[in-house]
Amino acid sequence: MLSWVILIVLAAAYLGYAITSRLMLRRYLTTLSEADFRAGERKAQLIDVREPNEFKNGHILGARNIPLEQLKMRKQELRHDMKIYLYDSNGSRSARAAATLKRLGYRNLFDLQGGFKKWNGRVKKGI
Repeated sequence: MLSWVILIVLAAAYLGYAITSRLMLRRYLTTLSEADFRAGERKAQLIDVREPNEFKNGHILGARNIPLEQLKMRKQELRHDMKIYLYDSNGSRSARAAATLKRLGYRNLFDLQGGFKKWNGRVKKGI
């Protein structure tokens, strides 16, 4: 009986954490549709947070590759006064990248809904 209670409490705590994290994420990260992303990408810093091999296989035209794991080390490459448009394969890494950038003092963070897999715009194809 006690093990079931502990299991239920742990599940509820995890669910509460997940919901709270998602709500906090919405405070500083705006998810954009492809049309909205495309409309603003020329006025923003376009950052692909995928790994270099993924980037080389194809990326959105004009994007710079700063992998998620390198964001802290390469923060000086990003401007604080411009919007930052993030994307990855499907949206999960760009959300983590946004959390990292927020902790580093960046604002105006946006990500591409569905990530690169859903992108139908211009791309630079890999070799």
